[in-house]
Amino acid sequence: MAEGVMVGSGPAVTVILPGVLQRLFPGSVRRVELRAASVADAIAGLDARWPGMRDRICDSRPAIRRHMNVFVDGERAALDAPLREGSTVVVLTAVSGG
Repeated sequence: MAEGVMVGSGPAVTVILPGVLQRLFPGSVRRVELRAASVADAIAGLDARWPGMRDRICDSRPAIRRHMNVFVDGERAALDAPLREGSTVVVLTAVSGG
């Protein structure tokens, strides 16, 4: 798939991935432009480019995994969160400690 070419339907959005996912999926990039109407659509778009990425972000319910966080335009979001033209979706790994 050519860089810069957006496929799918829905508004054009930007997805920012954590370094840990980039390391797990050779050829992935930190910032991805794609078309998606919801967070679930955005994750499906990522999975289409890098098969297996959905399984790293989502569990089998399906829901976002406990150790992952997804934010849309600065607000924590679930899979059903809608996206609008120009939205920024940030995927982060949770930080824990004691």
